[in-house]
Amino acid sequence: MTQIQTPSQPIGVFDSGVGGLSVLRALRRALPHEDVLYLADQAHVPYGPRDKEQIKDYSMGITEFLLAQGAKLMVVACNTASAAALKALRDRFPDLAFVGMEPAVKPAAETTHTGKVGVLATPTTFSGELYASVVERFANGVEIYQSTCPGLVEEIEAGRLNSADTRRILEEALGPMLGAGIDTVVMGCTHYPFVIPLITAIAGPGVRVIDPAPAIARQALRLLSERELLKPAGSPGRIQFYTSGDPQVFEELLPPLLGETGPVMPVRWDSDHTLTLY
Repeated sequence: MTQIQTPSQPIGVFDSGVGGLSVLRALRRALPHEDVLYLADQAHVPYGPRDKEQIKDYSMGITEFLLAQGAKLMVVACNTASAAALKALRDRFPDLAFVGMEPAVKPAAETTHTGKVGVLATPTTFSGELYASVVERFANGVEIYQSTCPGLVEEIEAGRLNSADTRRILEEALGPMLGAGIDTVVMGCTHYPFVIPLITAIAGPGVRVIDPAPAIARQALRLLSERELLKPAGSPGRIQFYTSGDPQVFEELLPPLLGETGPVMPVRWDSDHTLTLY
């Protein structure tokens, strides 16, 4: 049973790994006084190649865990989990507000001059109903070029934002798109904003890169305001991090990716798809 919810409670945020830190970074700018619980399911990263039912089970277990820690709002800071599980999560937890990810096809379609847009995302995102609906509703008359960037999530998880392999993956993804004449690239995976500087270097200044994280932060602000759950202004909010992977490895990535750090607690998966603290 969902326990609702007071302004003093934290926001829950989760991703398969460090990608959701790009969303957390935007949340910290928009909602600096809010406390946050961030869970990285690094035992199962990347989610992209995984079965949708498996991702749904993980997302349910993570949501249950963060609710048990007192979360008042849930940000699914993972495009793959949003595509696979967001509808089921809203059905399962009707009293809890969710903010999910969708590729920013609408602003790309509205602002492209060439009528050609690139989208970088995972296979599950591309095959999901959410992505198909966004393209159908907003991309009429716009040519969409897609790439799953195999291996890119793993490079970012390892902190290799400017390695030779990372550059190769992006060049292979962007080359055909640039050859086709795209003028906009959409980040359809929350890991990918961390390599925007490299994308810009490859694509050149004439190609706009769209990061959806600021829009996600605005949506979180709107929902908290509507529900009268905004924490009053005061001292900066605290972050509690959890990972199902190696806490030390995760902690080392926080300063370069997020610009701040905090305590990291390990969690583990039990056989019934529930999470517990070590």
